[in-house]
Amino acid sequence: VGLKFFNVYGPNEYHKGEMRSLVVKLAPHLAAGGTAELFKSDRPDVADGGQCRDFIYVEDCVEVILWFLENPQVSGLFNVGTGKARSFADLAQAVFAALGQEPRIRYIDMPEALRGKYQYFTQAEMQRLRTAGYDRPFTSLEEGVRRTVSRMLSPDPFL
Repeated sequence: VGLKFFNVYGPNEYHKGEMRSLVVKLAPHLAAGGTAELFKSDRPDVADGGQCRDFIYVEDCVEVILWFLENPQVSGLFNVGTGKARSFADLAQAVFAALGQEPRIRYIDMPEALRGKYQYFTQAEMQRLRTAGYDRPFTSLEEGVRRTVSRMLSPDPFL
């Protein structure tokens, strides 16, 4: 089995440095009173912060892997995402909600080096995984962000 993971997020990403998810980057900054900075759109058909990704909670990824281990007769290449793209603005709002704060979002110019090259939409096609028999639901962005943020703020890092 080969797996293509989409935008995975969850607790304990600190070892990933700059490659950690936006949830993990934003939460401590926002908890300290900071403002979320998201890219303005350089496309007229996409709102500022409206760039979308298929964000998937790490526990859902683990569930998919465990399912494959329980079903060794299944083989092939599979996407691991939710099949539902959400905007970066949605993600930032979910972090604020998890912190119990009103959103403070500032839109900044798209860096010159990314203009015309930035990927505005990614979404996993999940039909192949579903056809193979995986029928478990995926965690909503809001719930996954809530779990991630609550674990980040907990004094017990193993919760």
